[in-house]
Amino acid sequence: MSKLCRQVSIESPGPTLRECVFSFDVPVPDIPAAGARIRVVYAGACYRANRGRSASLCSTSSVSSLGSLTGDFDNVNICAATPAHIGLRDGALFPGYEVAGVVDGIGNAAEKIDGIDEGTRIVLYPNEGVPHGYADFIVVPDLECLVPVPDSVPLSIAAMLPTGALLAMNTVFSAGECLNAVLENPDLKKQKATVLIVGTGGLALWALRLAINHFQNSPHRNKIGITVATLKDEGFLLAKESDEINVVQWNEDLYEKQLIERTTDACGGHVDVVINFGTTSRSLHRSLQCLVQGGVVLVTEEVGDRLLPKFAKKADDMGVHIMAVPNGSIDQLRELLDLVARGVIEPPPHSVFPAEETPEVIKKLCNSEIQGRAILKFHNID
Repeated sequence: MSKLCRQVSIESPGPTLRECVFSFDVPVPDIPAAGARIRVVYAGACYRANRGRSASLCSTSSVSSLGSLTGDFDNVNICAATPAHIGLRDGALFPGYEVAGVVDGIGNAAEKIDGIDEGTRIVLYPNEGVPHGYADFIVVPDLECLVPVPDSVPLSIAAMLPTGALLAMNTVFSAGECLNAVLENPDLKKQKATVLIVGTGGLALWALRLAINHFQNSPHRNKIGITVATLKDEGFLLAKESDEINVVQWNEDLYEKQLIERTTDACGGHVDVVINFGTTSRSLHRSLQCLVQGGVVLVTEEVGDRLLPKFAKKADDMGVHIMAVPNGSIDQLRELLDLVARGVIEPPPHSVFPAEETPEVIKKLCNSEIQGRAILKFHNID
């Protein structure tokens, strides 16, 4: 008789669906010949946008942080996503892509990778071949997507890295390339360039801390200024964690013209790059107006798919650009783990909940009652 393990199914919350989290007993998967079986210890409580749906949230930010990033919810619909009476599980929304655990077994035909053995603490690099992580055990077809986690990094923190933190890192690196191009352009003769980070939610806070470190190690470190546009008072305190950071509050009660003037005053003029996560039409339009000629707004790929067609002509008319940034590479994930392990980057706040409490966690996320990232715990390996 096959051994059984737990699998958690999180359905898209709907207007008539009171329960959206279900737990099943499923057979423990066999170890693939060329792959491995992973004992899931932690998984980020998040969900990934279905590209066929314009009104879904992405795995790169928890519901709790979305409001602090955007300030309004146009084009975002939590409760009216999939009518519950259809009775279909929308697994694409909650796949559990942020997974950290230990290698439970390796197939006999697997191609060995240094540092990966049975019992190794790992984090999964997300790609199309990686299975959904809301289960006690998952299998991977090969070992290429497994990244060893240093002993100094708790697995609960490692589970935060593969999507949100990694996307923030790649976005900061992309911003750095744009700023270097501006400062090294002999025709512009600029002595200073500025990046504006919008929001103080999880993604923006990762981006802020990564940007401070990245630009301090840049050959142009004395020429790059960082400003954070925050929507909440507590965000103001979080953003003010470095004396070199300028802060501007985006009070949604003000007119757009006033907000743009307030932002350019805080930045010492129009900015060269805007990093804007969780972008709505309103904040993207505002970001475009804060740019210098030739400036760039960086958005996620999922937001780009939704808003680029709408704003492409406007950006062209204004002489500015919108760039969609993909998730980072597996090499960047390794670099990110090293930065966290050495204490160079301090992860933003997170809260750990037993997997048995998933229904309550999802309800709290939908009601913005959890500060920071929510991480589900499946096994205790301490």
